[in-house]
Amino acid sequence: MTQGSGNKQPGVLRSLDWWTIGIYLALLTFGWISVCGASYTYGDTDIFSLDTRSGMQIVWIGTSICLGFVLLMLDDRLYDTFAYVIYAALLLLLFVTIFNPHQIKGSRSWLVLGPLRLQPAEFAKFATALALAKFMSVHGYNIHRWKHFAVTLLIILTPMMFIILQRETGSALVYLAFFLMFYREGMPGSILFTGVAAVIYFVVGIRFEDTMLWDTPTSVGKFTVLLFVQIFTAVMVSVYCRERRLMWRILFYCVGITLLFLLFSEYVIPFDVVWVQLVLSALLIGMLLWRALATRLRNYYFIIAFALGSMAFFYSADYVLNNVLEAHQRVRINVLLGLEEDLAGAGYNVHQSEIAIGSGGLEGKGFLNGTQTKLKYVPEQDTDFIFCTVGEEEGFLGSAGVLILFLALILRLIHLAERQPYRFGRVYGYSVLSIFLFHVFINVGMVLGLTPVIGIPLPFFSYGGSSLWGFTFLLFIFLRIDAGRNLARN
Repeated sequence: MTQGSGNKQPGVLRSLDWWTIGIYLALLTFGWISVCGASYTYGDTDIFSLDTRSGMQIVWIGTSICLGFVLLMLDDRLYDTFAYVIYAALLLLLFVTIFNPHQIKGSRSWLVLGPLRLQPAEFAKFATALALAKFMSVHGYNIHRWKHFAVTLLIILTPMMFIILQRETGSALVYLAFFLMFYREGMPGSILFTGVAAVIYFVVGIRFEDTMLWDTPTSVGKFTVLLFVQIFTAVMVSVYCRERRLMWRILFYCVGITLLFLLFSEYVIPFDVVWVQLVLSALLIGMLLWRALATRLRNYYFIIAFALGSMAFFYSADYVLNNVLEAHQRVRINVLLGLEEDLAGAGYNVHQSEIAIGSGGLEGKGFLNGTQTKLKYVPEQDTDFIFCTVGEEEGFLGSAGVLILFLALILRLIHLAERQPYRFGRVYGYSVLSIFLFHVFINVGMVLGLTPVIGIPLPFFSYGGSSLWGFTFLLFIFLRIDAGRNLARN
């Protein structure tokens, strides 16, 4: 198992990344201070009492540290050997939770065991990461083979489906973070670009759908999205088919003809220029199909699929928003896009959190001195909106310090993942950092009003045992795998 005398423990301790453990402990400390500030009520005399959330958070922190120690004591090969078993067990637990009779805020994602409440979705993240690492480290795996990639997608989509059935959409969206790991492992950049393009189509199209262009009956949203589709398609022809001249011809005709008809609509006869853009898009797709048959270059077919998929996505997005999403989800998106204000309803949380953060100023109001949080103006201020407490009590400097700590953790995880000698450790490491990055970006973004409110915790800060244990599992399993990288194997 190890070099020299075979005494495993000293080698493991020497190989541990103590910098990451130090960052972990620092985040736990600042997290407890934030929970204490968010849950404190004027007149409380004992913030360490188990009757308070700050007191209970100490229990969760203590058990998390003990849990991390246990994970470090296990042989790192156990995580590889039993990856599928752990994944199957968590899938079973997720499936059982769907039929849980206990509902908390409309969600069935919690298992209530007496005084203890656990959320299996938080633990399914590390189980899914282990299963992906196991499958992707098998000899002969190639992410460019559709059969292999389809299985990896199935590993992700199965827990996502179970979590959605628990009415916990926010936790399900976290699994999209694994696509960042896929990109590191060789997933074509076009897939990641397609996802970014879809976000652009949705935001621009929905936000400006009812805004008219100049004095014409042309929707700014539809006009801009179709123009984006044509431009993106032209650029992809240059990048993936090495046809730079063809790209410039496409741009010249699509943009030029569109502008001519737009001027005609503005100054001669008003009409919807979107119809001209649809005809140009159809002609563009036909031309690409002819090029594909003439050159027998398969990349043209992928570009055609992108163009068709882009238009299909855009025209279906409005239907999904208004007919598929639930009312509260639709209102949250409209508030985020600026289509509705609703400061007393869906936008209330974000509005109050922005007030709390802004009132903190540069240096903050000080520990336990925040007025917005003490008077309970911000709902979920010790869980999903915990970062507003940091902003109010610690100010810009404290908030920046917390974000720097998270940045240090992400950079350290990248360093650890890159030094793994085996693909299993690298894939798991990048899965861990992708999940952390997603949580931090979305949570801080929704507190600032920059991302949708989907209800996911801030790692090591939000109150609760399930999320704290789940993030500890994620991190310390990777630290144990990393610690065994230089140990000789029998």
